[in-house]
Amino acid sequence: MISHMKSNFRQSTITDKLIGEFDRALNNIFCRQTSSRPYPADAKDPDTSTLSNAQKKHAAALMRVNHSGEMAAQALYQGQSLTARDPKLVDKLKNASLEEADHLNWCRKRLEELDERPSLFDPFWYTGSFAIGMAAGIAGDRWNLGFLAETEHQVVRHLDDHLDRLPEEDDRSRAIVEQMKIDEQGHAELAEHLGAADLPQPIKQMMKLTSKVMTSVAEKV
Repeated sequence: MISHMKSNFRQSTITDKLIGEFDRALNNIFCRQTSSRPYPADAKDPDTSTLSNAQKKHAAALMRVNHSGEMAAQALYQGQSLTARDPKLVDKLKNASLEEADHLNWCRKRLEELDERPSLFDPFWYTGSFAIGMAAGIAGDRWNLGFLAETEHQVVRHLDDHLDRLPEEDDRSRAIVEQMKIDEQGHAELAEHLGAADLPQPIKQMMKLTSKVMTSVAEKV
């Protein structure tokens, strides 16, 4: 009887977790959330009239890519924390996820200011990244951390590229990207400090290729 009750409790707990994660996914994909930190662009001039239409479209395309990247990051952390084994690592992943949620909200808000929408493929990025995150966690905590560190290093390089490509006059987008870069570098360093494994080169190359596909599509659609 007790064994049966324990089994039912475990099943209920797993079901509750899955329902909670599904609800979180829907909120991340379709709803604008409240940020835990101030919006970096608020420190800059809110007037976008200094940007030409071409500059606005260019900036919006880049911010749409960043929004998609943060959508993927949310799902990645979600999947990783769900399958990570060390409770302390789960806490670290969840804390980092809060900063990623800020990034997601900031990018979404900036897109609205530029009269543009997020990528139509956001649900696809989310689903794929969630699965990858779960797989990384199942592989073991050191590989989980290694995947996280490499992901964040690639994101930092990607944000550096965007800072080079964003219009000089677009102080608001630049302020967002600069803060995101600081946070992402911090996540990479944290993962390395916690004992991240160095991923094999073929996996790193595959990650770069996957990222290139996502950014190319999100920039246009």
